[in-house]
Amino acid sequence: MGALARLLGRRDAPSSSAPATSPRSHPARSPQDLLHASGLDLPELRITWLAVSWLLGYPDEEMRARLGDLDTLIEDLPDPVRTPLARSLDAVRTLDPFALQEKYVDTFDTRRRGCLHLTYFSHGDTRRRGMALLRIKQDFRAAGLEIGDQELPDHLPVVLEFAAGHDPERGAKILRQNRPGVELLRLHLEEIDSPWHGALAALCATLPPLDADDREAVLRLAAEGPEEETVGLDGYGGLEGDASDLLGQTAAAGLPDSCGGGAAAPGPVPLDLLRGRPR
Repeated sequence: MGALARLLGRRDAPSSSAPATSPRSHPARSPQDLLHASGLDLPELRITWLAVSWLLGYPDEEMRARLGDLDTLIEDLPDPVRTPLARSLDAVRTLDPFALQEKYVDTFDTRRRGCLHLTYFSHGDTRRRGMALLRIKQDFRAAGLEIGDQELPDHLPVVLEFAAGHDPERGAKILRQNRPGVELLRLHLEEIDSPWHGALAALCATLPPLDADDREAVLRLAAEGPEEETVGLDGYGGLEGDASDLLGQTAAAGLPDSCGGGAAAPGPVPLDLLRGRPR
């Protein structure tokens, strides 16, 4: 029985009959609480997030050339993150480069549960997604960074690059706010025996444990998928400025369809935040 099937099998009757609702807000936690909940120190968190970001990048020649550097980067990490990262590294390097690229596209660009855009899980195709994207963009700006129009700020490798190299506290906050989506992605990659499952397992090991609300949200996402708004989205009425622009950008880029609608193969995810992921 697969991981998602086991998860859904644990749904009790009240939760399975509950209507779909927006993810609940989590109790306030200090930035330091979020950073240290896993027991890893700050350098270990930064290295893990950077390694996961690199592993989740499109496997072009530049990314594959970094695999040796990743071996060195993770060798002194504690076992809960080093072992799954090494497993993903081994799985990625053993595949033929073209087969690996095909598998990457099939995994992350043609399956909704494989979506690498965090706010798609938490807010689906709704107006709230525009505001969630704007809050992430504002976190980037507060750290002195601007992300280009070619990439949405909720792209998981970009968020991890931001957390690792620029602002761990704000990065941890973004990841915590989207914890159910990250967990569903991990479960999905486990279910399909993906080469990238170890990377998501390592990422989840850096985050606070799932609480009851998280588990309920994961169950709901697994059973029903992200929310949709079927009326009133033309022009994204009710949103103004950057929030409207960002939500419009998801449509212009084919999102959320690129998380399950047969999108074309992406280009590489860059290491800096000043360039976007070409499409």
